[in-house]
Amino acid sequence: MQYFPRESDLVDRSGLSPQEIEQCYRVLEALRGWQVASRALAEASKRYMKLNESDMHAIRMIIRATEQGAIVTPKDVAHEVGISSASTTKLVDRLVAAGHLVRVPHPHDRRTACLQVTESTRLSAHDTIGRQHARRFAAAAAIDADEREAVIRFLEALTEADTPQGELASS
Repeated sequence: MQYFPRESDLVDRSGLSPQEIEQCYRVLEALRGWQVASRALAEASKRYMKLNESDMHAIRMIIRATEQGAIVTPKDVAHEVGISSASTTKLVDRLVAAGHLVRVPHPHDRRTACLQVTESTRLSAHDTIGRQHARRFAAAAAIDADEREAVIRFLEALTEADTPQGELASS
């Protein structure tokens, strides 16, 4: 599929041959295809585990933190997921009731509970998210070091291009 924007569009094509322009659009189309596939896989994982986006985000965060030896509290979940304490309480209650999380006593603060992912949910996440990560890692490992550096520069440039001015400085 060829995309050739009008001269009046905001795309700066100066200094690029028609073949280079076509290649740039193929890169963007490949990126779009990856985003579509990634979203579809995430949706399938959510359906399989019967979770919504915030639930999945919280579970991934708790698994990562636990693997790093960190203690996770509901306050940590609220901060990571970007929801209020009331919404966090509902999220945690829902995940505990569904058997995805358990509350355990905090080792240093009796007023606070810690959150842990149940073994069955950890295994389920490993089978879905873990396999996805392994396939992505294999794709990165399959290209040589110079190509990986080019991909890193490209993705960092896209991140910068998609970040509103000043947002990076405030986060």
